[in-house]
Amino acid sequence: MATLLDFCSLVRSKNAGPFTLTFDFMCHDQAAYDSLVSTRFLSEELFAALYRADPDQIRVVHHPLALAIKVSLPRPTVQGDIHDADCYAGQQYAPLMDMHVASA
Repeated sequence: MATLLDFCSLVRSKNAGPFTLTFDFMCHDQAAYDSLVSTRFLSEELFAALYRADPDQIRVVHHPLALAIKVSLPRPTVQGDIHDADCYAGQQYAPLMDMHVASA
């Protein structure tokens, strides 16, 4: 089974303001992008389960010309809050890296 690194040359997470996390998945090439999109692996349900977010507040946006997928969702804690363990949200992508992406 494949992992995200089999499809993507870059996987990152970051803040999109103090209240929103965003994830970027940039694919190696058109074939990798098409394959990843067809799996529906990067879904609202996946991010809702991993980050305890309301699926209705998660946005998965496909950017075919950039061979990229962006996912945005509310941060579990506001940036800089006393309970915020990752102020810049740069480590939030880590749980996704070892997951297996099933073929479509």
